Amino acid sequence: MRFATITSPHTERPNSVTWTMLWVLIALIPGTIAMTWYFGWGTLINIVFASVVAVTSEALVLKMRGRNPIPEIKDLSAVVTAVLFALAVPPLLPWWLTVIGMVFAIIVVKQLYGGIGYNPFNPAMAAYVLLLVSYPIPMTSWVPPEMLNQHALSFSQTLTLIFTGSLPAGLTWDALSMATPLDVMRTQLDLNFTLGEIKNSPLWGDFGGLGWEWVGNWYLLGGLLLLYKRIISWHIPVAMIGALVVIAMLFHIIDQDAHPFALFHVFSGGTILGAFFIATDPVSACTTKKGQLIYGASIGVLIYIIRTWGGYPDAVAFSVLLLNMAAPTIDYYTQPRVFGHERSSHD
Repeated sequence: MRFATITSPHTERPNSVTWTMLWVLIALIPGTIAMTWYFGWGTLINIVFASVVAVTSEALVLKMRGRNPIPEIKDLSAVVTAVLFALAVPPLLPWWLTVIGMVFAIIVVKQLYGGIGYNPFNPAMAAYVLLLVSYPIPMTSWVPPEMLNQHALSFSQTLTLIFTGSLPAGLTWDALSMATPLDVMRTQLDLNFTLGEIKNSPLWGDFGGLGWEWVGNWYLLGGLLLLYKRIISWHIPVAMIGALVVIAMLFHIIDQDAHPFALFHVFSGGTILGAFFIATDPVSACTTKKGQLIYGASIGVLIYIIRTWGGYPDAVAFSVLLLNMAAPTIDYYTQPRVFGHERSSHD
């Protein structure tokens, strides 16, 4: 029998973690471009700044632990955490909140648990939730999408606003920011508006919020690339989106005036980003195939429950973190049968 490798591999193979993280970053490029196109330069500025803070924080804490920081910095995991965080937060988030988020994500959530491979929670989502609970106003103040934005900021204006807080002359925060489609939908449903009345607005596209649905499409393209390269498996994203669609459709059928169509939940907020790039984190997610299906489906159901009856309009981060806690237990009870092992009466 002839094998593909017939001699010793004398050349050094690339680090698997670095290779995986590099492909994740590549897959995030379409969504990043779409976010920048629809929501301005703040997305790119936040990505660069968050990456610098994340890498610096990791280097400092590793130095304090007496370890060489270069190998862990080169694995790109801190950069992936920074990019996911920057894509999830509003584009005009003040710089000091990005610093707090990245320091918490890298030092507390990742390194204090032992570094990559040991963190029980997704660092980017833990940082997001910390800031959302502590600073809800800046964390929910989004700029309108490009087609609705009457006061689009230039690169220099965006940079100045993020790092100094100085608004352009003649503009206020109310003129620059707006609520997300999920927030608008939830608020107006609470005020007893029907779906038909709510969607009679230029804010809405075919399925979700104008601009948001296209961002979701480009995240989906990146997610499909990860599936094609086998960086992730289909189990978590399919189970998560499938469960969300099923429960949303059931409630929509029951009351079409009070519960949006299922695709609204898929193409508004961070559902697709969460399904392909966040919930699939190999460290904090389930590892068994059956466990991944349960894990993904549970996240999808929790997203709908929190969006519909909870205190926050988007629930991807909360749902992922809650299932991060449950992942070890799910894995324990979904271990596949060991080949050759016969179940005894005591099993």
